[in-house]
Amino acid sequence: MQAEETVDRVKLKQIDSEHSVPSNFQKRKRKGKIHQMAAYLGPAFIVSVAYIDPGNFATNISGGSKFGYTLIWVILWSNLMAIFLQTLSAKLGIATGHNLPEMCAKVFPKPLNWFFWVVSEIGAMATDLAEFLGGALGLNLLFHMPMLYAGLVTGLLTFIICYMEKYGQKIVEVIITVLVAIISIAYLLEIFLSKPDWAQVGIHTFIPSLPNGEAVMIAVGMLGATVMPHVIYLHSQLVQYRCIDKTEEGKRHHLKMEKIDIALAMNIAFFVNAGMVIVSAAVFNRNGMVVETMQQAHKSLEPLLGPLSSGAFGIALLAAGLSSSAVGTMAGQTVMKGFVNISIPVNLRRLITMLPALIIIAVGINPMNALVLSQVALSFILPLPIVQMLIITGRKDLMGSFVNKKWIQVIGILIAAVIIALNAVLLYLTFTGQS
Repeated sequence: MQAEETVDRVKLKQIDSEHSVPSNFQKRKRKGKIHQMAAYLGPAFIVSVAYIDPGNFATNISGGSKFGYTLIWVILWSNLMAIFLQTLSAKLGIATGHNLPEMCAKVFPKPLNWFFWVVSEIGAMATDLAEFLGGALGLNLLFHMPMLYAGLVTGLLTFIICYMEKYGQKIVEVIITVLVAIISIAYLLEIFLSKPDWAQVGIHTFIPSLPNGEAVMIAVGMLGATVMPHVIYLHSQLVQYRCIDKTEEGKRHHLKMEKIDIALAMNIAFFVNAGMVIVSAAVFNRNGMVVETMQQAHKSLEPLLGPLSSGAFGIALLAAGLSSSAVGTMAGQTVMKGFVNISIPVNLRRLITMLPALIIIAVGINPMNALVLSQVALSFILPLPIVQMLIITGRKDLMGSFVNKKWIQVIGILIAAVIIALNAVLLYLTFTGQS
């Protein structure tokens, strides 16, 4: 009897060991996949910063305080458009081995490329106004630093972040990802403290509604502040760092990994943007407060939720300003080199992109006016990279097997038409003094 029990125990151990081999193998395989995926993560996280910059803070907080949860759906649809456009940009970079400005230099006449370069460079500089302003405001709110000194410190920190690119793009990706994590954690804390109405959040995420004409204007502003032209150019450049395997199979694998990168980064940006609206609705709208400026938002959070909340807001704004300023400066470098192949020392190119923002902060321009200038610039410039990208990715002689299918091209044209139309509305409202 004991001998039979011993044999049974030996058999059970053998069965367990047989099952443990595939189990360990599967674990190693999973670890390998995770490690492989991690090697490709980064470019979209740099790009995602443009979707959670100080311009987004302003429009989302204003929308949430005025209309509660009703405009969260705008954030969702803006994010879906952003995912589509950034995927096209990444595909262009991977398929051709060049960034979008470089491909424009190959495809379009030289005089047209000079025009593209001038307009894009103005856009990068104008966008930097809001980004630098956000970083300066963050320092001002947290440390009561005068705006001029705060702007200079923001410029210095941005320069340091961009300078780290000298040691490899991965270093910059890690720095930007950490800043995105800080923004995300800050708003997670804000949501926890604000105790929102989750039923209303769910309803208004999926059911569109526009209470009145002012809500239409703010919705247009939210979309205008979300889809940014400079990161469409930049994303096609950032993927080059990982374009090692130039075979068809290698490019397809790279694109597959980049789509995962985009999905993760853009959805984090969606949750941060939605968090801004949710917190603003739960704190300000619920208490009958309309917030028009970031200083007012910071000042109002402390008595309503405590110093921890206002501190988190200031830190999030600082991180958003620094990271988006660095990304704007990197984009400025890409368009300058790509369209017209001007050889200017990299540090000088960075300074050229930063300088207008620092000058305007030094002059003491009204913060909200700087945001309006940024929106106007984006309204003019946004159609260019979208149309350029659709033309190039729709050509088989340039993209090969990666050429856009007809349905992708149709969706791209529809998205471009919607964004251009809505930005035209925003431009009209800005010039008529209604924004």
